[in-house]
Amino acid sequence: MFHKEGHKIIFISLVIVVGAVLIIDYFIQLPWLRTSLMLLFVVFLVLILQFFRNPKRNTILNEKQAVSPVDGKVVVIEEVFEKEYFNDKRIQVSVFMSPINVHVTRYPISGNVLYSKYHPGKYLVAWHPKASEENERTTIVVENNSFGKILYRQIAGALAKRIVNYAKVDDKAIQGADAGFIKFGSRVDLFLPLDADVKVTLNQVVKGGESIIAEI
Repeated sequence: MFHKEGHKIIFISLVIVVGAVLIIDYFIQLPWLRTSLMLLFVVFLVLILQFFRNPKRNTILNEKQAVSPVDGKVVVIEEVFEKEYFNDKRIQVSVFMSPINVHVTRYPISGNVLYSKYHPGKYLVAWHPKASEENERTTIVVENNSFGKILYRQIAGALAKRIVNYAKVDDKAIQGADAGFIKFGSRVDLFLPLDADVKVTLNQVVKGGESIIAEI
């Protein structure tokens, strides 16, 4: 199953690969060179397909838990001052996605979308300390009665130059549901209440929609 954000790119890539293979087969006479070039284009298509894959996730709905919004590795767990929305201290948990990870963004909790804003910006590497404030990004806040308010931020990386965000103010978010997509390498920051009990550790690999990040 492939994410809808990749349908156009996958179709174009398929046309290019099929055309290239036919041209190579017709014009290239050396068997080893013909085979090598064909394999190169096939590998290119496979990489595109795996990047836009959208595997089904079994999210166990729980209003007292926040699940990871993305696949990747936990690279930050620290208390910070969040100045865009809360203007107070929060626990930040950041998940870094490499180009080989699934790049679907999922809602960490169910609830009401209170805030959703896009910020144009730079394309620093996603793990750069200033990426959260200076890179292209979107900020979304979701609230429910049990967990309270969670802010999550989609951050573009050096390769990712298009962030897709489906969350709109007053939407009803469903935990684990598709909330957007970040193309080609990126990071997501979560800002949690100070009394949240963080359930992950640094360098832990997490799965979007399934791994529990914290509970209240």
